[in-house]
Amino acid sequence: MKTLFSTVFRKELRDHLRDRRSVASAVGFTLMGPLLFGMMFTVMASWFREDKPLELPVVGRAHAPSLVAFLERSGAKLSEPPEDYEALIQAGKLDTVLIIPEDYGKDFAEGHTAAVHLVMDNSRNQARKTIQRVRQLLGAYSGMLGSQRLLARGVAPELAAPIQVEEVDLSTPERLAASLLTIIPIFLVFAAFSGGMNVAIDAMAGERERGSLESLLLNPVRREALVMGKWMTAVVFAAAATTVCLLGFVAVMTRVPLQDLGVKVRLDALAVLGLWAGVIPLALMASAVQMLLSTFARSFKEAQTYIQVLMLLPMLPGMVLVLSPVQSKTWMFAVPVLGQEMIVQEVMRGEALGALPFVLSLASCGALALVFLAWTARLLADERIIFGRS
Repeated sequence: MKTLFSTVFRKELRDHLRDRRSVASAVGFTLMGPLLFGMMFTVMASWFREDKPLELPVVGRAHAPSLVAFLERSGAKLSEPPEDYEALIQAGKLDTVLIIPEDYGKDFAEGHTAAVHLVMDNSRNQARKTIQRVRQLLGAYSGMLGSQRLLARGVAPELAAPIQVEEVDLSTPERLAASLLTIIPIFLVFAAFSGGMNVAIDAMAGERERGSLESLLLNPVRREALVMGKWMTAVVFAAAATTVCLLGFVAVMTRVPLQDLGVKVRLDALAVLGLWAGVIPLALMASAVQMLLSTFARSFKEAQTYIQVLMLLPMLPGMVLVLSPVQSKTWMFAVPVLGQEMIVQEVMRGEALGALPFVLSLASCGALALVFLAWTARLLADERIIFGRS
């Protein structure tokens, strides 16, 4: 059986390496994740750069000369806003506008709370950094005035703040990076499922559509060897896609200015190997379940329909981890998809995992792959599967 398996594997691998569609799905499509990641975080880093001067349009500068002077001393470039500033803010062409009302000076002179208005559109991500910087400046000015008023009345400013909270952040640069880069595990899982998809579909549904499946089974080849050979070919493409996707992310992360976002990513060779070892078992299970579903399909397009629905399922654990992070537990590493995404996150956080999570990940995916392969081989003994093309 070993010789038959090797013969089928070499033939299938040689045929699919000549197929541009299979190669494109394994290499081309998986690079979209790293490229999108690079463009997205490059743009975000440009928004958050501190060296960009703060440009702040102000209405009513004459009503608060001391506030205006404070903002200018702090490096803000003040200007007169256009008349249609609200429309420009909603259109994303203007970040924010500060409005100083006419009664500001009266309230300020009487020792009351003087209100200013900050016009913004919180749905615009690009404007959030500017808004945050303006809020910080206004907060600093308010705190300074509050202290001066207390001193003028003979009260120590410390009495107004009986408790001072000093945060002790124990997070490491790797943990901060992992919390920000939670999108990476989703793309790696997607690569494991999409890389060998066309090969797995062609292995069963494609053969049925061409009417060549029955002729294959007439050869002196055991069904198990035939299934294993075709499955291993799909695994090679899925593993190649995962590897290309991972190396693409590593290359992009070394070039994207993540430090402008306050994030430092340290991925040495051991960490990259850990990421690869954590995700690659998923290629075993993904290729097996795709072949099983393709066996039920009568054509390539029908199999694509089934598998496209399947592709949505691996995205769910990743989205849950992004929206609601959970504390990792040992049993989670044995759950396919969830376990791989947990391993990727833990490795990126710089945690020392040990061998157990990787063993559980490989064992669970390998066991399910064997179940799906045995099911597929059994289906090939069914005449309805072999001859049912209509």
